[in-house]
Amino acid sequence: MSRNVCLLFLVLLSLSLAASGQVVDAPVCGLLANPLAFDGKLVRVKATAVAGFDEFVIQASGCASGEAIWLAYPSGTKGKAGPAALLQLQLAKNATAVSNVPERTPVTLQRDGQFSRFDSLLATPVKSRALCLGCPRYTVSATMVGRLDAVETPGLIRVDKGNVTVLSGFGNLNLYRSRLVLQSVSEVVEHEIDYSATTIHGDSKRIQSHATAEELRRAVAAYGAEGEDNGVTVGFSVANEVVPNEFAKGASESPDGLLFHATFNMDRVSKNDLSAAMAHNGTHIADIREKVAIKGLSALEDHAWHATFK
Repeated sequence: MSRNVCLLFLVLLSLSLAASGQVVDAPVCGLLANPLAFDGKLVRVKATAVAGFDEFVIQASGCASGEAIWLAYPSGTKGKAGPAALLQLQLAKNATAVSNVPERTPVTLQRDGQFSRFDSLLATPVKSRALCLGCPRYTVSATMVGRLDAVETPGLIRVDKGNVTVLSGFGNLNLYRSRLVLQSVSEVVEHEIDYSATTIHGDSKRIQSHATAEELRRAVAAYGAEGEDNGVTVGFSVANEVVPNEFAKGASESPDGLLFHATFNMDRVSKNDLSAAMAHNGTHIADIREKVAIKGLSALEDHAWHATFK
């Protein structure tokens, strides 16, 4: 066989495997270590799923990075599980940055009894008299198959005189490097969370400190005055699906070229707790718009939690 024929054979074989939807078994820690190596591939992982206040993720213990993979359902799933509150950024129509809309193979979800159980368990809130924003009753371990999406650098990057030059990433604040778009789930096992322990799981927390009046005014002002078109939208629904053309620029403009989409799931955030959840996300919006020098997701979250009140 000639070299050219051999190369052609390998190319055809690769295309055949891709077309057949071959699934790659991979550990969560391996995916987190090098997500770009699995970008666009169907992967099978055994992991723990969590639906907290502003997280809908899969994770595993012992990963060196300490990160998680954002979880999403295919568009049109209409599942119940997801974050209690979500804040996502998008380039506005007038943004100077160039949007990059990748082509991805659509995922079809296998809606069976295992998925229904998985979705229902993750959507179950804990019953608590205390303010416990988005606290779930269970984490769920399972074997999940889905398409892994990855970006090189998540989040918002400002280089050119403070202007936004890059916006990418998945999930809350666009700060996740990778995302699993679920195709099927099996071996579902629930684990009830013990909230008597000192560590509150994930990003869901009992609120223990009060914000100052100035912090609250700043958070409220971030949403803009009634009728003001400042690029901030607020919705009340379950934000758990892949959004079509998610990386494309939005249809509206904003003062700084950024759109902020805040979504609150009222099945997970009661009317009494909504003000606290909005203060949290309002602080995020203000921090980003005022270019507050906060390094890292944990520092950004700590600042927002401090502005969240009882």
